[in-house]
Amino acid sequence: MIKKSILIENKTSITAKNLQLIIKSEIRESSIPIEDIGFLVLDHQEIYLSLPAMNLLVENNTSVIICAKNHLPNGMFLNLNSHHIQQEVFKNQIEASIPLKKQLWQQTIVEKITNQGILLAKITENKNSFEFLASKVLSGDTTNMEGVAAAQYWKTFFDTYDINFRRERFGDYPNNFLNYGYAILRAATARALSGSGLLNTLGIHHKSKYNAFALADDIMEPFRPLVDEKVFEIMQQYEEQELNTKIKSELLQVLTRTVYFKDEKSPLMVALQKTASSLQQCFMGNRKKIKYPKLWNLTPTE
Repeated sequence: MIKKSILIENKTSITAKNLQLIIKSEIRESSIPIEDIGFLVLDHQEIYLSLPAMNLLVENNTSVIICAKNHLPNGMFLNLNSHHIQQEVFKNQIEASIPLKKQLWQQTIVEKITNQGILLAKITENKNSFEFLASKVLSGDTTNMEGVAAAQYWKTFFDTYDINFRRERFGDYPNNFLNYGYAILRAATARALSGSGLLNTLGIHHKSKYNAFALADDIMEPFRPLVDEKVFEIMQQYEEQELNTKIKSELLQVLTRTVYFKDEKSPLMVALQKTASSLQQCFMGNRKKIKYPKLWNLTPTE
């Protein structure tokens, strides 16, 4: 079942009763089964969330995302006890060998560069060298082909728009759209990893001691082009350059975007669970590669 994504932007009281989330604002009151909620985005400085409601949300593996005054996601709550063999999974993840982590990172970057190349070709209608760049990624990406690809990618991605774009965390439009989309993707990835019993703090590549979601930052990399594509589409549809309810709602739709595995297709939020589960199996010694989906169905239809 596809979980719901709920965005709350007004002064609101959020409580729980009979396993229902009770959402009460100045103009209306509504309820929704907590088990149906995958993501709860709180984007107002006067939202009240009761502790019983918070505990029920976390127990149901709902990702609760808190936004700062700039309306960008600033933190999230996740379930730390969501898997039946949690301790064993943690142990295997912590003891994973350096060669294994380097191999997993190599695969992840190959997937990311490949997806960037496919999307860039779709947008520019021109061939590019990203397939070649992906073939040059070494174990651990020691030659930083990720950075080489990123420089080429962003140099041409917004060429059809009259903007002097530079990809920056706190940069000008459309960086604000990209940052919001990436934050939502990060939360969805962290939720899937937590659900598979993995420790988000311990990455396979990202290692900053200040980063509580290093593993999510690793595994979300191949999925970033879905956010890029959505932002490109939003820029074609709307003239707004500031984040508003409409834009944020559009970006949340990335979570229900269809992606493709070998024998099936699924919404992104479900696919992330499959990817997370495969990573857990890699740490447990039952798989050698992460199960990443194809982001686009490139098979010609008859």
